[in-house]
Amino acid sequence: MTAAPPVPLKRLRAELRRLGRVVVAFSGGVDSAFLAYVAHTTLGPGCARAVTAVSPSLAGVEREEAAALATEWGLDWSTVETDEMASAAYRANDPDRCAHCKDALMDAVAPQAEAAGATVLLGVTVDDLGDHRPGQQAAADRGARFPLLEAGFTKAEVREQSRRLGLRTWDKPAGPCLASRIPYGTPVSVQVLGTVERAEAAVRRLGFDELRVRHYGDTARIEIAGHRLAEAVERRDEVVAAVEVAGYRYVTLDLAGLRSGNLNDAHRPPS
Repeated sequence: MTAAPPVPLKRLRAELRRLGRVVVAFSGGVDSAFLAYVAHTTLGPGCARAVTAVSPSLAGVEREEAAALATEWGLDWSTVETDEMASAAYRANDPDRCAHCKDALMDAVAPQAEAAGATVLLGVTVDDLGDHRPGQQAAADRGARFPLLEAGFTKAEVREQSRRLGLRTWDKPAGPCLASRIPYGTPVSVQVLGTVERAEAAVRRLGFDELRVRHYGDTARIEIAGHRLAEAVERRDEVVAAVEVAGYRYVTLDLAGLRSGNLNDAHRPPS
């Protein structure tokens, strides 16, 4: 006897059927990939479209991964260019930067959805409620929906259900946009984003898959998964050389290890 699907997945499929036609903002990350796949298998390519927003804040490797997944899964997929860099408010990089980014996303994707009579979906989960995410409210204000959140999915449950469905994204490291490496108040530019992207790509070529390169002018602060810190120290000459070639003068290693979203800490109210 085939086991019944878990409750959150049943809820998700039911919500997708209720919506009928959807456009999934598909970055290629774990959450959006799962949502795009489930929407595709639930509604079919005629009613479920996946759209990848391309801009300087999306690493080239992530765009390539989204294209590869779309081909593997047979998604109705396309790309759209977003122009958040044209916004002075986005470039200023205040704590609401993500809101300006999501406005640019909705400017690009919402017309497609409206023409198709569809709803824009984002891969927001329960865990995302505990962080500073102004982009979520900006997208919701423009009519986007978060069906993973509505179905009660945590990030761990998304990974587990992805594994059960045979999706190779189930254990993919988190990969937020490149702008998230830049501390609030430091202006975002194409040049800075490119430097961060080159540095992270260089360190990944050394075999460190889970990392962030935080940008502090001519200094790079590298965050690597805690269990690999000793290896990074042992191979420090390789790491330093790789990051210097990317454009940094000074290279530091954060001994606290990788902490996703830690640049938001200074903007959370005291507990």
